Amino acid sequence: MRTVLVVTLLLGLAGLAVLPGAALGAGAAPGFAGGGPWFNTDGRPLALDALRGKVVAVDMWTAGCINCLNTLPYLKQWDARYRDRGFVLVGVHSPEFQHEHSEQYVRAAIAKLGIRYPVVMDNEFRIWNAYHNNYWPTLYLIDKKGTIRFTQIGEGEYGPTQRMIETLLAERG
Repeated sequence: MRTVLVVTLLLGLAGLAVLPGAALGAGAAPGFAGGGPWFNTDGRPLALDALRGKVVAVDMWTAGCINCLNTLPYLKQWDARYRDRGFVLVGVHSPEFQHEHSEQYVRAAIAKLGIRYPVVMDNEFRIWNAYHNNYWPTLYLIDKKGTIRFTQIGEGEYGPTQRMIETLLAERG
């Protein structure tokens, strides 16, 4: 038992152990500066400030990551279910491999995967770094005031994530 506690403490200190849903780096969300091009927005960039009053989910992903692809059914379901209630899902495509830097590759992946929500390319990892992100996939939930309130690293924890989306949508903006 003591060994488990020591290992958990050491992993936590190293930033490798995260409680599901913990809002890592809670504070004002940094937005989308430095990304582009944008897809599913008629080419227009989104600004986080313009989304105040809405609940925003930022999904750090790449089309070649199986873990990212495994989260897509849930992301698409939440987008369809909550979009009319003020929920905005934004995919931030940060490439893991060289071929994923291509605009044509990302456009084709979005079409093949049936993604209808906005996606921004982040080839220079400017958005990724602004969020102090380290993993694919990572989902950040941002409240109506622009504060990161929930972080989910990796697959799973879909129930708690959905409950947090509903909680944030129910809050007054």
